[in-house]
Amino acid sequence: MKKYLPVIIISAVVVVLVFLAAVKMHGKQSGKNQPSEKSSVSSVLAQAQDLEKKGDVQEAAAAYQSLIADYPNSQEVVSWQKKADDLNIRLLFSPVITAWSTAYVIKPGDTLIKIAREFKTTPELIMKSNNLSGDKIIPGRKIKVCIVPFNIFVDKSQNILILKTKEEVIKTYVVSTGANNSSPVGTFKIVNKIVKPTWFKSGAVVPPGSPDNVLGTRWMGFDLAGYGIHGTTEPEKLGQQVTQGCVRMSNAEVEELYTLIPVGTEVVIVD
Repeated sequence: MKKYLPVIIISAVVVVLVFLAAVKMHGKQSGKNQPSEKSSVSSVLAQAQDLEKKGDVQEAAAAYQSLIADYPNSQEVVSWQKKADDLNIRLLFSPVITAWSTAYVIKPGDTLIKIAREFKTTPELIMKSNNLSGDKIIPGRKIKVCIVPFNIFVDKSQNILILKTKEEVIKTYVVSTGANNSSPVGTFKIVNKIVKPTWFKSGAVVPPGSPDNVLGTRWMGFDLAGYGIHGTTEPEKLGQQVTQGCVRMSNAEVEELYTLIPVGTEVVIVD
C-alpha cells in the first residue's frame, strides 16, 4: 500500500487542481453571462425605442416603465418617465384596447353622453379614441370606451399634477399653484367643466380669449367655490407658486386633461 501512496496523493492533487480550474472557468463564464447595469439599460432602452418605431405603443410604454422600476436612480429616469407619459396618452387617445378600456357595441338609443355616464368617462375621450369627428354614432358599431376611474394628485411643494388610475401613474404635469401657500389642501371633487371660460374678476367680466383672462382655454372647478384647475396666459410661470389659489396648466395640457377626466374625479392636494 505504501508504494501506491504517492500515486494516490498525486492523483488527488490533480483532481483538486482540475476542479479548481473548472470552478474558475465557470466563474469567468458566469461573469460574461451577467451583463453590467449599463449594458442592461442600453438593451432595454433599445428594445423600447424599437417597439415605438414599430408602432407597438403598449409594449414600448411597458419597456420604459420597466426601466423606471429597475433603475430608479439613473440620471435618465426623468426622460424615461416623459417617454412613458407621452406613450400612455397616445394609448388613451388611440383605438387600441388596453387594460384601461373595453370594446363596447353601440345600442339603439345610445348617445355619447349616455355611454360616457355609464362608464364614468367623457364624451370627448370616446370621440378622440375612436376617431369620431362628431357626436353621431351608429348602433351595432364597436367602439373603445375607457373603464378605469382617474384621480388627480397635486403636490404644491413640487408644483406638479399627477394623473393616476388607482396607483398607476399615467402622466405628470408641471403646474403653477397658489402664491403664499394659498392653494387649499385636502380632497376635492371636480364638479363642473367649462370650455373657454369667462373670468369674473372683482365684478368685471373678462371674456374668453382675452389676454387678461387668466383662466386660459379650460376650467375644471372643485367642490370648493372659486377654486379649480385651469389654463393660463402666462405659461412662462409654470412650476412656480404664483396663482390666487387655483392650479394652472399650459393650455395644451389642460385641454388634454379636460378630455380625460369626467365630473366627479377626485383631486387630492398636499403641501
